[in-house]
Amino acid sequence: MGLTIVLSCVVAVVVVMPISSSIAHSHRHSQAQSEGVKRCIPKKFSGSESFVCVCNSTYCDTVSSYNPLTSTDFTVFSSSSASDRLAKHVYNISEQSNITDHGLKFTVDASLRYQTVLGFGGAFTDAAGMNFFNLSVGAQDLLIKSYYSSNGIEYTIGRIPMASCDFSTHPYSYDDNNGDFSLENFSLAKEDLQFKIPMIKSALEHSSRPVKLFGSPWSAPAWMKTNGHMNGKGQLIGQPGGKYFKTWAQYFVRFVEEYKKKNLTLWGLTVQNEPIDGAIKNFSFQAMHFTAEMERDFIKVDLGPALESSGLQPIHLMMLDGQSFHLPTWPQIVLGDPEAKRYVSGIGVHWYIDKYTPYELKLSETHQLFPDQFLLYTEACYDSTFSSKSVDLGSWSRGEGYSKSIITVMNNWVTGWVDWNLALNMEGGPNWAKNYVDSPILVNASNDEFYKQPMYYHLGHFSKFIVPGSVRIGTSRQETGDIKTDSVYSVAFSLPDGSRTFVILNMANEEYPISIHDPSVGFINGVLPPRAIQTYIWKPS
Repeated sequence: MGLTIVLSCVVAVVVVMPISSSIAHSHRHSQAQSEGVKRCIPKKFSGSESFVCVCNSTYCDTVSSYNPLTSTDFTVFSSSSASDRLAKHVYNISEQSNITDHGLKFTVDASLRYQTVLGFGGAFTDAAGMNFFNLSVGAQDLLIKSYYSSNGIEYTIGRIPMASCDFSTHPYSYDDNNGDFSLENFSLAKEDLQFKIPMIKSALEHSSRPVKLFGSPWSAPAWMKTNGHMNGKGQLIGQPGGKYFKTWAQYFVRFVEEYKKKNLTLWGLTVQNEPIDGAIKNFSFQAMHFTAEMERDFIKVDLGPALESSGLQPIHLMMLDGQSFHLPTWPQIVLGDPEAKRYVSGIGVHWYIDKYTPYELKLSETHQLFPDQFLLYTEACYDSTFSSKSVDLGSWSRGEGYSKSIITVMNNWVTGWVDWNLALNMEGGPNWAKNYVDSPILVNASNDEFYKQPMYYHLGHFSKFIVPGSVRIGTSRQETGDIKTDSVYSVAFSLPDGSRTFVILNMANEEYPISIHDPSVGFINGVLPPRAIQTYIWKPS
């Protein structure tokens, strides 16, 4: 991460959160709480907006599958600030809408097909691994299952920092030997061997879906840089095509090869995490400056040919891996060069500056210019930049912020969304630069328990149900009565199995009747509770 903004015993009783009157306007078919599904044990901290769900070595809440589906019913998963966490219910599809004089009507048009989904996920940082292994084996097992198993929210992407970042306990590279241009001393660090790799393998062991792993570098070894440090203002010595750039390209190859020796195949790489951070004087943690022109030339002269000649292809190389205000100019410079473009598969974007720039227009414009390049949000998190707290236990607002971002960017051609640290401690670390942030899961190691934040459940409304290979489809919206139009966000997809999914977020403090019309089946009627997110799933006839 790098914000380049200039500017004791768990209660043994399982509390079942009742679903609000939410779907009262729809004919109830069944409660459909799947047998064996474990419900949230809620804990509300003093002054918190909502609650977290507590997990320990023997108990953790789980999530139902949306299957089986029939052509006469629809399934809805609901979470709200007041009560539910991915609560599942099944109702009849109706022949008519439930909307009269007040509500929201949506029409799904599956003939309008847009981008294909790559997936959702988080990052296997040093900090995530350290917190993971600070828990007992039983708690570790339930934490990783919460993210990657069929009883969890089923992540399908994992980001891996290449060597250290701020969420390490100290700066390090894979070759700190000055002048080692042949990388004879290149070796993975103990952080990879003791934390990241074992945690990744645990995720893969529990996942029923393929997981895309991609690596991102924060900085080259200090001896390769103009400032002689991994942090601060600095860049690679020399120019693309020179020995430092050639060595840095081979560093990528060695990283992929060493992970492959550990039976981990990388799906992708990004060229440089937040490439303008290294242009900032006294930047507090690992960074390395690239201009768009330098990145273009490094890709076409050094990195692309190195990856190609290594036999490691296909590797999905992503350019930028930085803020949305760079769009579409940065891609125009890099992808405007046919030699560079042939090595690039996609464009990585971070969310940190989105509220300060017309990111929706920029994303759509970038897609129109380069429709063959996927757009992937590769990093996002909350910290004290957004409020007075680095960690905000039970914050429903932060969950809403995640969902609003996901819905908005996916409605503008983005193919997936990757969160930052999979797990942090109660302070939001460890982080050697004291750049503490929030996480969907927080580890309280002294009690051998972890807390699932509202952000976790918001992410699950997408990752669990919008599987890779899904395609965004068209929707239209009609409002009747006094509706706060800027508080409701939605997006729809066709899934690989033929079913359809509609995710809707309500950030208002009032409920709204909703009706989703799919001409192939009829009307999916419900009520959207205040401060809630719902995922509707049905099977066309």
